Amino acid sequence: MSPAVATDSREPGADSPIAKRLLLGDPLTSAKLDDQLLPKRMALPIFASDALSSVAYAPQELLMILLTGGMAFLAFSPFVALAVVVLLIVVVVSYRQLIKAYPSGGGDYEVASKNLGEVPGVVVAAALLVDYVLTVAVSVASGVDNIISAIPGLNPFRVGLAVGFVILIVVVNLRGVREASLLFAIPTYVFIASVVIMVVVGLARTALGDPPIASSAEFGVEGESLAQAAVILLVLRAFSSGCSALTGVEAVANGVPAFRRPKVGNAQMTLTMMGLIAIVMFAGLTTLALISGVHYAENPCNLIGFDCDNPQPSLMAQVASATFGMGSIPFYVIQAATACVLLLAANTAFNGFPLLGSVLARDGYAPKALNTRGDRLVYSNGMIILGVVAVAVLVVYQANLTTLIQLYIIGVFVSFSLGQIGMVRHWRRSLRNLKALSPEAAQAPSAISERRSSRTGLAINSLGATLTVFVLLIVTVTKFTHGAYLVFIAIPILATLMIGVNRYYRDVEHEIEPDDQTHFGSEGDVAIVLVGRLQKPVIKAIDYALAARHDQTFAVHIAVSAEESEKLQQQWSEHSIPVPLTIVESPYRTFASPVAQFIKQWRQEHGSSVVTVYLPQYIVGHWWESLLHNRRARRIANQLMLIHGVSITVVPWLLDSTELIYGRRSRPLPGQERSGLPAGQPAHHHHDRATRPAGPPDKSVAEPPQS
Repeated sequence: MSPAVATDSREPGADSPIAKRLLLGDPLTSAKLDDQLLPKRMALPIFASDALSSVAYAPQELLMILLTGGMAFLAFSPFVALAVVVLLIVVVVSYRQLIKAYPSGGGDYEVASKNLGEVPGVVVAAALLVDYVLTVAVSVASGVDNIISAIPGLNPFRVGLAVGFVILIVVVNLRGVREASLLFAIPTYVFIASVVIMVVVGLARTALGDPPIASSAEFGVEGESLAQAAVILLVLRAFSSGCSALTGVEAVANGVPAFRRPKVGNAQMTLTMMGLIAIVMFAGLTTLALISGVHYAENPCNLIGFDCDNPQPSLMAQVASATFGMGSIPFYVIQAATACVLLLAANTAFNGFPLLGSVLARDGYAPKALNTRGDRLVYSNGMIILGVVAVAVLVVYQANLTTLIQLYIIGVFVSFSLGQIGMVRHWRRSLRNLKALSPEAAQAPSAISERRSSRTGLAINSLGATLTVFVLLIVTVTKFTHGAYLVFIAIPILATLMIGVNRYYRDVEHEIEPDDQTHFGSEGDVAIVLVGRLQKPVIKAIDYALAARHDQTFAVHIAVSAEESEKLQQQWSEHSIPVPLTIVESPYRTFASPVAQFIKQWRQEHGSSVVTVYLPQYIVGHWWESLLHNRRARRIANQLMLIHGVSITVVPWLLDSTELIYGRRSRPLPGQERSGLPAGQPAHHHHDRATRPAGPPDKSVAEPPQS
């Protein structure tokens, strides 16, 4: 007969605090994990919101950097934008190969670890974790920037708004992937549609001879006089800022496990759709900005004629007002959609960071808590950590987009570069393995198909590795002195910490793994009940110890006062407690050390017995009650657990206030008074206080007295 399996039949969330249930919803069972998987139409707003939203600030940053050299430098913008588009195409195609080869969700981390070694893999992981934090900070700061562009009066509340939005996004994500996708889908698709419509309308107006004119087109720009080398450096810096449009591409590769089956096909299709939409929007916005004459300066006071006491409208706001008119309904729709999608772009990080954290925890490079799913089947610990760190970054940098973006994209291009180099090695190893096949096996259709696929992948990822390494060098050179050096400090520190965590887990596993030196069957089994005063909790602990039928059971009192010791001995005799009492003097008023010394002496006299120490402990219902009790039992337990061969049994005693844990105090139940229970006292509570008969006699004590 097969054993019966117990099933938890409680209502969902029955044990959850009401506030938690209201915020996050009822807990989900593990059986509903498949229901949380995403179809392509829902995966796009979840994983692509970062890449799509970056087109709202990438053209702005590109033009802003070029304008630092003067109006003439805008002539370089079409070529810089074209270079960004080409790079985006190459990266998207390269990541399609990565998804196919490594669909487990490890992304660049898994590729680098398996093909380049431990250190490159950990560096990639550290770079991605840093980039996810900055994705949240930059996306939220940019979203708040667009809100302030529409409502300038909110400028003094910039930091507070940013922090509030991060908290809101954390709560939404903690409710579960599926609920988050439903909430984020509408703003993302509205943003895509509104920007595409704006680009089409703006280009149509231009073709009809009525091009849109931006509000800043009339402002001149105080440019800097630059040497030829500085001109090249400025163009490269503009290119590196424009490359922020590529952020988020890697999120799909890291989120493959969240897709519905077929996971690889759906992830590749979502990545392709994201790339095409991002290219159209980036190219269209850059074109409209140039047509309408948008002038966006790093320092607004460099705009001749602009009142720099006012916040500078974002590029998106200027293009929208030029195309549809300031204050028009389409203008506010675009600003609202842009702000929403920029805020929701942080959601990409709230999916990528916890998934990567769970992979790192599984591999032993991060705390195991990151691999634990919460009530709503999401990796809630990772989400909370990401939210806390992102809030700290926003507060430190005062949610300033121009400052934050200088720290951005370094991490993502570190992971791009090492991931693509790892893929090159992967395909080369695959081709070597195919060459080692016998002539007959090499001519099999499957081998021919695999060889063709490996050669294609090698060509694509070789190009991707070349371009991403080149861009990483450019980004490093152009952004290093503008704050990016902090990222180069953070990544090695984080990587070193992860390797340290891995070594710790490795040492612990080595320490606790079973071997031939492990023996079973200790000699002797002793129970010690620690007694302060003779009270009901102590009697309950003695009852438990007797029921466990140890070889020997006795009570130990640590004497810090002669009067209390004498009183306890007298009460012990009066109540005929069926366990011998031992008094241990403590001249220095300590408790754990005398007990430890007593155990040591006992073992010297009677052999290496297994010792179980029973500790009575109050359980309270109000938070403030814990301040009124000295919690001595917990402190003693923590110290005694350091002694080999000693186990601790905490015997709880529920005070009346613990009824709050179960709700309002119950009224007497039918038959309760006839059963001898006090009125108003729940049956389970009385049972907790009841002392059972001692049962079979303990081997070390006399037969308990009969009543």
